[in-house]
Amino acid sequence: MLIGLDLLGKTCKEMIDTILLILPHATKGTIYAIGSLPDLRAVRVSSGARTQESKAIQWGFPTVSDYAYPGKTWAEYRDEPGRPLEAMGWCVEKQKSWTVDDPQEDSRSVRKQLMGDLEDFHHMEPVLLPKRDLHGNNTHSLEYALDGRGNPIWQDSGHVVVAVVKIHFTPYTIKRGDRSTRIIKKLSRTLGTEWLSLHLREASTRARKRLDQERIASCTLLIHELRNTLFRLGSIMSAIDAEIGFLREQWEVRLEHACPELQTRRSLILKLDELLAEGLPKLNGAAQLVELGEKLLAQQKEIADLSRAPQWRRTCLDERVRPKWDRLLSQSQVWDAHREEIERVLDHLRALIRMAMNENLAGRVRDLPEDLKRKWQKVTRTHFSMENRFELKEVLQFLDHPALEIPHKHQSRKVLSSFQVLLEVIPEIEDKSTRILHSLRSAISECSPSTGSI
Repeated sequence: MLIGLDLLGKTCKEMIDTILLILPHATKGTIYAIGSLPDLRAVRVSSGARTQESKAIQWGFPTVSDYAYPGKTWAEYRDEPGRPLEAMGWCVEKQKSWTVDDPQEDSRSVRKQLMGDLEDFHHMEPVLLPKRDLHGNNTHSLEYALDGRGNPIWQDSGHVVVAVVKIHFTPYTIKRGDRSTRIIKKLSRTLGTEWLSLHLREASTRARKRLDQERIASCTLLIHELRNTLFRLGSIMSAIDAEIGFLREQWEVRLEHACPELQTRRSLILKLDELLAEGLPKLNGAAQLVELGEKLLAQQKEIADLSRAPQWRRTCLDERVRPKWDRLLSQSQVWDAHREEIERVLDHLRALIRMAMNENLAGRVRDLPEDLKRKWQKVTRTHFSMENRFELKEVLQFLDHPALEIPHKHQSRKVLSSFQVLLEVIPEIEDKSTRILHSLRSAISECSPSTGSI
């Protein structure tokens, strides 16, 4: 049964105390818990004896017992040929009481059978509970214990034994079926009812704890999925910016045709790449500088990417590329012979990037209408985010301009139109997701661990 040992012991003490109070000739009481099928392990749970002097009850286990924890399994105390018969085996198998009102004639006195000592006067009463109360409608799947002949016990019974109550009496004050045994039987039924109540309460507590754990797991999973969804929605901006990058690249091509001097940017970056690649093997195992050089090489290639916005290339040059070159030049002598050349190339590169950002440069593109050039320049300088998502409409209007001739124009417009539909619902999704996340976190915080007995 699902009852904590502390609570089980307390209930047993109350039962023993009640019996000893009602029956003045009762001297001692012990209650044994009977475990679940098929082991039916019998364990001594609580014991109390009335003292001669004060008549108070002394609790504990003053005598040694085979049923002290961890107790005995059914196979160890059932009736078997060649083994002393035990009253415990009778009570559990037959689900009937056993009364010793004449110790000399007690056929189940283990002490008498083994050592010749007489048992004292006592009554043992099994505590029964209906199978359905404990196992619901799953009684057909129970694995029953077997008697000494290999036959299942309790199969035809509607009850199971969950405990055995043993009450000792002063000599010759007890008879089978007398008032004392009837009282013990009735109180044993009360004990069974109380145990069932405690079992159901514990089962409910465990079920609630399990549901709370499942609820926490479900909420955690939902939070994870919502976060992933929000992250994927956030990546739409990167996808839009990548599509805009193609439009930037096409504008850069137009500018380079109109301004041939801008094409030297590629040669300048190529020169920096060559100088960097030439010097890295000469660092002689300076791991940090080698790692720095490899990062620098990757960032120089990013600056050469025409799909990047001009202001981004300038920031990358000023805040990433140039500081790394300064560190390499100051911490090693590998590039000493090329120091002035590197400085000159970096200055020239910055000047060309600034030149590409000059709005007046668009005037040298002769084959486009002025309104188209203005719109195109604005598109190239736009870095999309949720704050300026409405500017996507202007990009779509730009793509509708009849004078615009670029590769994959219609495909770009189709892709960006799809993104526009998503952008319109993202704020609503984020708002609802935020409220759902808050609700889920509140639900998790409310699911505190249950503290039921084990």
